[in-house]
Amino acid sequence: MNVLITGGTGFIGSHLARFLHKKGENVTLFDIEPDLGLVDDIRCELGLVKGDLACLSDLLSAVKNNKVEIIYHTGALLSAKAEKYPVAGFRTNLIGTFNVLEAARLFDVEMVIFPSSIAAFGEGVSNPVPNEAYQRPTTMYGVAKVAGEMLGEYYHRRFEVNFRCLRLPSVVGPGRGSGGVSAYSTLMIEKPARGESYQVYVGQNSRMPILYIKDALRAFSGLQKADEAKLKRRVYNIGGISPTAGQIAESVRRHVKGARLEFNPDRGMQAIVDSWPEALDETRAREEWGWVVKYRLDDMVEDFVKEVRSFGG
Repeated sequence: MNVLITGGTGFIGSHLARFLHKKGENVTLFDIEPDLGLVDDIRCELGLVKGDLACLSDLLSAVKNNKVEIIYHTGALLSAKAEKYPVAGFRTNLIGTFNVLEAARLFDVEMVIFPSSIAAFGEGVSNPVPNEAYQRPTTMYGVAKVAGEMLGEYYHRRFEVNFRCLRLPSVVGPGRGSGGVSAYSTLMIEKPARGESYQVYVGQNSRMPILYIKDALRAFSGLQKADEAKLKRRVYNIGGISPTAGQIAESVRRHVKGARLEFNPDRGMQAIVDSWPEALDETRAREEWGWVVKYRLDDMVEDFVKEVRSFGG
């Protein structure tokens, strides 16, 4: 299978590339500023296209020249940067998603898989948030994710593009870095595992759903393989787990001796996290294609620390 991953050298994209390559897929990475550090050991076995999501011709060339059959559209300007530069966020995240879907339509790509986000919801929703809950995001990143979901549903209905979407919580894992407001959930584990201190920019009682990267890869694979006849929708909540920042810290201290974590909430960051739901209802994904989370909090922290210490993250 010929696979194109937009944002392919980013956190989720690079882990996905490694996962698919291991399964024998022909993987091409599409990125505007390629940094192959997270796939350095297999970089010679991957295709690479330097291109801009906001430029339709870049995507058309990538899809045509690589005979792409599946697109994993993980490319995006993350939440904090999209808030700081909303015009760039609009171009990359909204126009970019339109361009991916248009390229898929024009070249009869078999499937487009799109990771949406908890940021697609705003305040005033119930917890856990139902799959069909009303969406009223308060950030450019969230607005673009909702638009991406709706564009995908439109292209499925109007042009029969096989669009499938995971509405993900904060994805946690080695190599995530500091991009995005939700990054604290990763850095609280990764920094101590490397012997570094870390100041958490939200309060100990802050709670949001998170998902370990290995579970995220399982979710992508599960949705990609799901029987079309059993799918009753195009977008699925993936709930993961919902610990508080304080509970994450407690787990880290159990698995990293002498972990140095301090809480120093930032009002701006805290406000964004507080606008997100505390839990997502993943019942539809469980019922329609058998999704179930594998890594609970202590399992996740233990495995994450092991990965960092074994491979340097």
